[in-house]
Amino acid sequence: MIRLTRAPDMMLGQHWANLLEQAGIACRLTSRYLQGGAGEIPVDQCGPDLWLEDERDKDAAMRIIDGRGDDASAVRPHWRCDACGEWLEPQFSTCWQCGAMRPA
Repeated sequence: MIRLTRAPDMMLGQHWANLLEQAGIACRLTSRYLQGGAGEIPVDQCGPDLWLEDERDKDAAMRIIDGRGDDASAVRPHWRCDACGEWLEPQFSTCWQCGAMRPA
């Protein structure tokens, strides 16, 4: 395992862990409860640590948490629902009108 980064707070740390897991990158969030020790422990040491199980995922993981992970999403086109014909923006994976999944 390799330590990727320390999150500034638990909410952002969990968000990063969720993004990495969705991308198929195995990770762990540790030191979840250290923020309660702020004052006794230096504040900059109280954030949760994000660890990767495979060091080879480090570059991809950093791109994801920096917001550069899915460059394809910037050029993904709008799509049309096969079931009801509704036009949808690229960030949607299901049709808001009828609930059908985006075609592959």
